[in-house]
Amino acid sequence: MKLKPGFDDYTLLQINAMPRIVMIEAMPQVPSDWESAGRDPDFKKLMAAKVRFVVPATIFFIAYYFALPILVGYAPKLMATPVIGPVNLAYLFALSQFFMAWLIAFLYVRAANRFDRMAATVLANLERRNLQQSKDEQRG
Repeated sequence: MKLKPGFDDYTLLQINAMPRIVMIEAMPQVPSDWESAGRDPDFKKLMAAKVRFVVPATIFFIAYYFALPILVGYAPKLMATPVIGPVNLAYLFALSQFFMAWLIAFLYVRAANRFDRMAATVLANLERRNLQQSKDEQRG
């Protein structure tokens, strides 16, 4: 079998019960120390920032999403209240879920940009630490 340029290995995977050959691009092996990465204060700040955004956003969206069927089931008269012609409160609430999903996506993109900057700091710290370790090993 002829491999594509830039690929030096292949793996047989079972996907949907159909064997396929997947090419794996050779990547340089950079030694990494996961324990030191986990101890890095900037990494801890990054993980805490992600949790502070993702957990409340998820809880809010799930509550907002399930509020519609719960309100329709337990307060049908309220949700049947006409707002504009034949459009009732339930229809508006259902439509608002699209806008809420877009708003949460927009807010996540803004937060993700901040997460990316924080991750760049973590990677720079790790790279600096690995470089220092390499220099120490060469000397000693």
